[in-house]
Amino acid sequence: MSFRTFDPMQPLKIGIIGSGSWATAIAKIAADNGNHIAWWVRQQANIDYFKKRHHNPHYLRNAYFDVSAIHFSSDIIEVIAASDVIIIAVPSIHIVACLEKVEAKHLVGKKIVSAVKGVLPIHNILLHQYLEKTYQFPLQNYFTLLGPSHAEEVAAEQLSYLTFSGIDQSFAEQIAHCFKSEYINTIVNTDVIGVQYAGVVKNIYALGAGIAHGLEYGDNFLSVYIANCANEMQLLLSAIMHKEGSACKGVNYNASVYLGDLLVTCYSLHSRNRTFGNMIGKGYSVRSAELELNMVAEGYNASKCIMTINKELKMQIPIISAVYAILWEGASPADTFKEIEQILL
Repeated sequence: MSFRTFDPMQPLKIGIIGSGSWATAIAKIAADNGNHIAWWVRQQANIDYFKKRHHNPHYLRNAYFDVSAIHFSSDIIEVIAASDVIIIAVPSIHIVACLEKVEAKHLVGKKIVSAVKGVLPIHNILLHQYLEKTYQFPLQNYFTLLGPSHAEEVAAEQLSYLTFSGIDQSFAEQIAHCFKSEYINTIVNTDVIGVQYAGVVKNIYALGAGIAHGLEYGDNFLSVYIANCANEMQLLLSAIMHKEGSACKGVNYNASVYLGDLLVTCYSLHSRNRTFGNMIGKGYSVRSAELELNMVAEGYNASKCIMTINKELKMQIPIISAVYAILWEGASPADTFKEIEQILL
């Protein structure tokens, strides 16, 4: 297996797929660092607005861009062709639709970076698995961009930490180099599969934290709840990686991309999963919360996916099981959290 040699002096052409808050934040980091960007935005009307006003019409409206340095297009094939590295930053529920016009030949020789923190709900698989199955896309050309980094804080240039993961560590370093700045610190590791599962399960735990807040549990309980979530997550990730034969030696599950992302997603008011859970705790149904927020939180579908995976693993995951029961089986949030109270350590 041959990997491209790390050369920080060689500029990379970056393509961004998506135009939501996280895609916009990623584009801002890349543009601020002087990178060439091709940006896929689905609606031409939004592109026209962007070019005229220099900011996203719907998300992070205070983040302004030098649009002369960005090639906008509503043609995803055009953006892929113009890019060395393609960053996919759309909600997992929309990925299949976004890529429907893409063929395997369009991805030959490309590197793909996933900024997705969820599973593809219909398929119950991660993005790299879908790309491999659909396009025969090799894992060695696949990377992830994850970590505790709310888009609102990134756009406001508040110091954030991003972890770039990939089997090809030297190329992961080259990608990370494109994003390192005064307000972005970058970290590189090789646990490209483990970090994705961490990004999935932390959303489930954050939904639970939101439910607890909606039920008027206090900070004391939440601290114990999150500590137990961290322990459950570590045991689950270890089991998943062992099953897949992809375990990386010496993984530090206390690192920012694992524990740090769990903490910020559970505690922050920017967290959409926490907000969604808070509404469930206050008595909203899943459907009514979805309509109120105009979204489905990633943790909702993630809970079903992880429960499906665990049918084979048979791990004890009482917190995820409890959140799943509330979201998918109609269990009472108050009664379920009374049961959770008894198992926390």
